[in-house]
Amino acid sequence: MAEDKSNAEAYWKANLRLITGCMIVWALVSYGFAILLRPLLSGIPVGGTDLGFWFAQQGSILTFIGLIFFYAWKMNRLDKKFGLGE
Repeated sequence: MAEDKSNAEAYWKANLRLITGCMIVWALVSYGFAILLRPLLSGIPVGGTDLGFWFAQQGSILTFIGLIFFYAWKMNRLDKKFGLGE
């Protein structure tokens, strides 16, 4: 019983670490690059516009979609590691 509890705690801790990492990346891209760093990124052209505008419009959405697939992939690996695979 104690082994199951420690296994569940380790699984939850790894899951929270993954969620925290994904949220930091998402916040950095959507808030940091698109709003805070936009003046610094304005001189870099991407697709006919500057990089700051690109992050605000398309980059944060594409990053979010990429994070969804990354999270699913990492969770599948985490499930297998802790014996919770499908």
